[in-house]
Amino acid sequence: MTPQQPTSLLTFIIIWFGQVVSTIGTYMTDFAIALWVWQLTSSASALTLVAFFSQILRIPTTVFAGIIVDRFNRKNLMILGDSIAAISTIALLALYLTHNLQIWHLYFTGAINGCFRQIQDLAYETSLTQIIPKQHYARATSMGSVVHYGPVILAPAFAGSLYPLIGLAGILLIDIFSFIVAIITLFLIAIPQPPQTKTENQALANLFTDITFGFRYLLTNRSLRNFLLAISLFWFAHDFAESVGDPMILARSNSNPTVLASISAAAGISGVMGAIILSIWGGPKRRIYGMLLGFIGAGASKTAFGLGRNLSVWIPAQFCSSLNFPLMDSCETAIWLAKVPPHLQGRVFAAKSLMSQLLSSFAILITGLLADKVLEPAVILKGGIFGSGKGTGISFLYVMGAVCMLLVGLFGFIFPSLRNIEKILPDSDEVILQQK
Repeated sequence: MTPQQPTSLLTFIIIWFGQVVSTIGTYMTDFAIALWVWQLTSSASALTLVAFFSQILRIPTTVFAGIIVDRFNRKNLMILGDSIAAISTIALLALYLTHNLQIWHLYFTGAINGCFRQIQDLAYETSLTQIIPKQHYARATSMGSVVHYGPVILAPAFAGSLYPLIGLAGILLIDIFSFIVAIITLFLIAIPQPPQTKTENQALANLFTDITFGFRYLLTNRSLRNFLLAISLFWFAHDFAESVGDPMILARSNSNPTVLASISAAAGISGVMGAIILSIWGGPKRRIYGMLLGFIGAGASKTAFGLGRNLSVWIPAQFCSSLNFPLMDSCETAIWLAKVPPHLQGRVFAAKSLMSQLLSSFAILITGLLADKVLEPAVILKGGIFGSGKGTGISFLYVMGAVCMLLVGLFGFIFPSLRNIEKILPDSDEVILQQK
């Protein structure tokens, strides 16, 4: 079968628009719920557990997500993900309106959404090679960063101003409407499916082979193995810090939502600027250098952020940090898309996602407990570079994670198999595995 040629960028732009609208609604809900939980509990653990449960079902789902994405229509899978998220939001709204909403409901709906979100994200990521030409990979992924950073600007401002007027119920209604927009845009476009050879179709019949294929593919290639290790370590350190980011700000600002919204807006503005610059520029020729430099820049900026105690430090540090993420994300994605054949991407990307999620979930789980039960009580009255008073122990944890992010980027330049990943040809074992 002759491979289908990538379509124009119009299809991608339509999908992109729908996801921007949907993400604005979701981030508004996340912002409002974070305030609601903190006001109810004043507990870092409660907030980190919301994030943890959103990951808990993603992990087992990832085992089968690659098979699902490679076998079923990717457009329909994306529609399914948005539909499940809309239904969950409707359920939260009903519980809130009947005065029955409890924190465990957030854990439960977060887990369900995470399960289907994993499939949706993988379907979107693996569709890029079928939608856009190869030379536009970096630009498309940088535009994808706007799906995250654009809403980060708008959502906190909208939620912060509207929450006192329309409450959590009104925010949830806006979120439901945003999902409808995303679903409509997906119905309007066609996403080509990657061609599968007869041999590949036969391989799909073996469930065990399918489940383990992505792991075997990564383990047989030393450069991809080291690439995945560096990425996983960075995101472990990142999630270790970020899972207590909001509690740190709320603790040190006397639960001021305006402070939290201002920092989110700074992150969003910087992220959009970085994405626009990268869309125009196209990114560095050596993608791996761009990714590692992004690691270093983000880690250094977040270290300064964790040591800060007010907006005069937090806003510029957050701005500098977020400027790095479109660069590192687009460079990383471009390398994955270039190194893994389209018909294998579902299972391979699922395998790498599973490894990263296991580390991320562990980081999120332990950080809240360390903050509330160990470090916050231990150093709350002590001085030093982390200050004193409420939030001091959380700040220490945040800085430790940020320093590790910085170190991953610095050490990444030392290893030739990682530094030269774009020049390295596939290992012989990997070539054999592709042919099976």
